[in-house]
Amino acid sequence: MRLLLVRHGQTPSNVDHLLDTALPGPGLTDLGHRQAAALPRALADEDIEALYASTLVRTQLTAAPLAAARALDVVVRDGIREVIAGDLEKLPGESEAGETYMRVVFAWAAGDTAVRMPGGENGVEALARYDAVVAEAARSGAATVALVSHGAAIRMWTAARADNVDVAFAAAHPLDNTGVVILDGSPDDGWKALTWAGAAVESGAPAADGGPAGQPFDTAE
Repeated sequence: MRLLLVRHGQTPSNVDHLLDTALPGPGLTDLGHRQAAALPRALADEDIEALYASTLVRTQLTAAPLAAARALDVVVRDGIREVIAGDLEKLPGESEAGETYMRVVFAWAAGDTAVRMPGGENGVEALARYDAVVAEAARSGAATVALVSHGAAIRMWTAARADNVDVAFAAAHPLDNTGVVILDGSPDDGWKALTWAGAAVESGAPAADGGPAGQPFDTAE
């Protein structure tokens, strides 16, 4: 199966650099709506047969233009929502809270899944819910599936599940709004990342901390 993991369009919380993971979450900015509207053209070469979005408003708004262009229903699933920030919710991402958030996320990707986000979920729970939606998509029989999800969740799951993406690579490669990670494989046979934000994935990269909205801590989101 060809699996496209698409980050949602820009939100006001991205602009304000906030950890914002609770339901229902914010909508999109004007730029976010333009980013969503550009997705059908950006993915014109992808024969998408099934389209999923998380339970947060921003992913469903991002998926809507693609769904309309392909005459697809959007399957809404909670399992691909953002990593839940717990006690860190609504704190600045460019702060100690943001560093803690991403440190926990990448600990899970490295296999330390017993670590718990302060006041939130642990890695076993986060990976299991994401795995469940990917498995459902695989069972659908669709050859190409797009999941509109969230920056930290996409980076965490890909680093944990793709054979050729490690934590160092995921940490060093933020994913911009409506950025896409494309993988090939299956839940049984494993996954290989083909492209990350349009660039071919071949090997890992030096480790670097990354913010929860998909930007490095030392630059603007």
